[in-house]
Amino acid sequence: MPLPSLSYLIDPDEKDRIRLRLKNISKRFPGVLALDQVNFDLKVGEVHAICGENGAGKTTLMNILSGNLQPDEGSIFLHGDEVKITDPQEAQRQGIGIVYQEKSLVGNLSVADNIFAGNQPVSKWHLIDRRKLINQTQQLLRKLGMHDIDAHGRVDKLSPGKQQMVEIAKALSRDPQILILDEPTAAISEQDTKVLFKIVRLMVSQGKSVIYISHRMSEIFEVSDRVTVLKDGKYQNTLGTKDTNVNEIIRLMVGRDIKEFDYQNLSTSEVVLSVSELEGDRFKNISFQLHRSEILGFAGLVGAGRSEIAQSIFGVTPDTGGQVLIRGKKVKSNEVANAIENGLGYLPENRKEQGLFLEMSVEDNISSVKSNTQTRGIFIERKGNAALTEEFVRQLNIKTPSGKTKVVSLSGGNQQKIVLAKWLAVNPDILIVDEPTAGIDVGAKSEIYQLLNQLTMAGTSIIMISSDLPELLGICDRILVFRHGRITADLSREKFSEEEIMHYSSGTKDMYREKI
Repeated sequence: MPLPSLSYLIDPDEKDRIRLRLKNISKRFPGVLALDQVNFDLKVGEVHAICGENGAGKTTLMNILSGNLQPDEGSIFLHGDEVKITDPQEAQRQGIGIVYQEKSLVGNLSVADNIFAGNQPVSKWHLIDRRKLINQTQQLLRKLGMHDIDAHGRVDKLSPGKQQMVEIAKALSRDPQILILDEPTAAISEQDTKVLFKIVRLMVSQGKSVIYISHRMSEIFEVSDRVTVLKDGKYQNTLGTKDTNVNEIIRLMVGRDIKEFDYQNLSTSEVVLSVSELEGDRFKNISFQLHRSEILGFAGLVGAGRSEIAQSIFGVTPDTGGQVLIRGKKVKSNEVANAIENGLGYLPENRKEQGLFLEMSVEDNISSVKSNTQTRGIFIERKGNAALTEEFVRQLNIKTPSGKTKVVSLSGGNQQKIVLAKWLAVNPDILIVDEPTAGIDVGAKSEIYQLLNQLTMAGTSIIMISSDLPELLGICDRILVFRHGRITADLSREKFSEEEIMHYSSGTKDMYREKI
């Protein structure tokens, strides 16, 4: 099987010709009209962004295009000819590749086996040719600029960001003419994002086309040629990226201007969490304090150990030394129940695997922690689970047909709100939120920021892990910077800047060692 070509350039006569057209696409689910007469077209050699709030219909539209769903109404045209994309295999035959927001890799298999899954080179005896498979994978990774990924290595040993890069390589291994990227940078580093953008530009220079879905406005304006906005399953408008601005896109998405987060310093001198010389497999000598009503940010590059430290504090993974005190009381190592009993909550980075029961209802998920505690939430007085769910659906603007709807059928943003709701219901003294706005639209981000602020006003202390530096700079009272499992800086708000954080993240500065 030939590897994707990465050398030829687009024929000038082909530029701007319509490659794909979706006409009057509608899709219904029980109780929901997910898409309502949506139109969309994609040109040869362009990056076309699709924007919309969570639940606007973006992923449903892409699932139709990739063959995972069938439209109830409407038509799909490729190069002017109507086609039926009956399943993912037919989408691949039509030259359509997709990188989903949620990973589809098999963790206990190698990078090579994942990238060429179902498409491995075989010998004349029809057995997988391992040597050729590894060679093809290495060639592809080199061509794509993914030099730091080992073709032999197991996928589950990679960071979430590197796994996402493997997903991208897997899609490109079939040399698609149309590549769909659904929130591709939500879990990857700034350096990998640069690699991704280089790949995207290379593809369009060859005459291929990219559909780019992202909530990060800066990326959309950096990489796309046009942007189409959806709202509540309906087409709003298509604009040239150079002819519009962020505010116009947001107004089309949410129908209103987004309220800016109004920073307030509510932190007190009271220490609620004290971590002393904590050590684990991927971090060492971690010591810090968290104060009442403080929002403490954790910054650092992907793989710096931030999530592992949070999981150790919460008891998900065992530590190998040190101690954690909540209001002076020692928390037992590797015991989540003990952490919860002491008023600690944890919103994990991987909401699907660690934060939700996907096949259970919205109601069951929201009440899952509350049912095992005697704590009363700050937002809602204790009441039945149905009434509790109804209140959170209203207050958090969760888009769901009902509280009985299975969580698996909701958009990623609404799933994230449900994880947050289950902790709000028990009013934790301390809440750790790991990438709380990853894959979340700008309207939902604003709502989450306001909710976190309300929590601190009620006395809750928050640790916020985020790879979005503007987010940390905007909401946090103080920021700890991590590198290779160590704290390299403790920055008060007057010392905040993206440049400073990047210096401490990359190792060019370190508060606790001599200058490198």
